[in-house]
Amino acid sequence: MEGSLFLVLKVMAIAVNFSAQALRQRTFPRAMADLALNPLPSQTSRRLELKRTKKQPNGVAIKKQEQNKLTYNCGVSSVMSSSNSDIESILGQPSAAETIKDFYMCINEKNLKGLEGYISEACYIEDCSFYNPFNGKREVIHFFYLLMGSMGQNVKFIIEHICEGDSFTAGVNWHLEWKQTQIPFTRGCSFYECSEEGEILVIKKARIIIESPLKPGGVVLVLLKNVTTIFDEFPQVAEWFLKSPNVILQWLLKIYAIFVAPLINPLLAGYVRIGKFMAGLFALAIKIVVYISRIFSR
Repeated sequence: MEGSLFLVLKVMAIAVNFSAQALRQRTFPRAMADLALNPLPSQTSRRLELKRTKKQPNGVAIKKQEQNKLTYNCGVSSVMSSSNSDIESILGQPSAAETIKDFYMCINEKNLKGLEGYISEACYIEDCSFYNPFNGKREVIHFFYLLMGSMGQNVKFIIEHICEGDSFTAGVNWHLEWKQTQIPFTRGCSFYECSEEGEILVIKKARIIIESPLKPGGVVLVLLKNVTTIFDEFPQVAEWFLKSPNVILQWLLKIYAIFVAPLINPLLAGYVRIGKFMAGLFALAIKIVVYISRIFSR
């Protein structure tokens, strides 16, 4: 009885050992083949990959990572490629900030034809240095034509900050420079509202505010106090003035032209002539000094 039990146990042990060897023979070659096709990354290769991604721009590194992910998972590749195409299409759309940057570049390069492409037909520009706004593409183009002519060859707009409210509005802080030197009292800020025409954005509305060379300081507060006191005492006159300020200014200009201009204009013309004469003498003196300095430097 013990001998038969021993034989049964031995047969069972042989069967279990044989099945384990068969399982190993089936699984071990597959594992070796997988390791041969996809070897585990070593530390040195991992370090090289990190160096490459550090040296390269972020966009290239991201693309390489996406390509590696695409090679490992074909099912995810289609989803990632479609999402990347959507992102590229979104990034390819023009923004208000880029439009305004190109607009100022056209001004600096005196490119009037390029500037016309960024102006809408119904463009409306309000420059606080002028009494009346510029309405319509023709008036706006004429204004910028005069502006580019008055800038000369060496004056450039320099953008300090540009902020984008949404995809159609932008605000810009800028100043003027002559040969990379800032010109005093030329700081300003502009606010632009764009509209989409085809595949580009064009300027539909703008407001330009320029720094005043006069710095009245506390006088402004005194004037504001006096004006608000008059407004509070005569509200009807205040409402009429606020609704039509240009009418009062035009009447003041007419009064000036009739009564004051005949007396002041000859004096102003004389001062202008004297100023031009003094400027010519000053320029001649500078040329003489430069010429003498060159002679002694030799």
